[in-house]
Amino acid sequence: MHDAPPELWLARHGDTAWTVSRQHTSRTDLDLTDAGVAAARALAPKLAGEAFDAVLSSPLRRARRTAELAGFAPEIDERLREFDYGDYEGRTTAEIQAERPGWDLWADGCPGGETAADVGARMDALIADLRARGPRRILVFGHGHALRVLTARWLGLDPVEGRRFLLAPAAVAVLGSEHGHAAVARWNA
Repeated sequence: MHDAPPELWLARHGDTAWTVSRQHTSRTDLDLTDAGVAAARALAPKLAGEAFDAVLSSPLRRARRTAELAGFAPEIDERLREFDYGDYEGRTTAEIQAERPGWDLWADGCPGGETAADVGARMDALIADLRARGPRRILVFGHGHALRVLTARWLGLDPVEGRRFLLAPAAVAVLGSEHGHAAVARWNA
């Protein structure tokens, strides 16, 4: 098990046009929709009154803007970037499966991009650095698939097990520990 800080708070960015259309979005630096802006602002009261020792964000605009609208000035961490979809950037799962029947992001990864194991290695490095810092409560703003892999790795699971943690846009999750074991304390709050 990880010697993890007691609490890691996750906040997924609000909706973008491609979130709504279900297009895979990694490197494309989209802004939030009007609904995404409203949802990001609605995070502020959910996080009000919580003290964080560190606040981090993916460098991509949708995550940074969500953090700012929620009332934070985060430190940028490249490791929080979304899963790199490579040749599948901007495409939906249905479009990809029409060309490649049975394709599964978690099992197959993306040509020209990353696999779940690649993202898992990034998240392992992030977790190790967060443990080395010693903060007690950390808030990270990021992306759906990458945060799901982060959750799997926090729990000591294989990166592909991120498939089991659906995280809605502008949702908050809290990862912690109980009796020395990493645990999910709250999900999709």
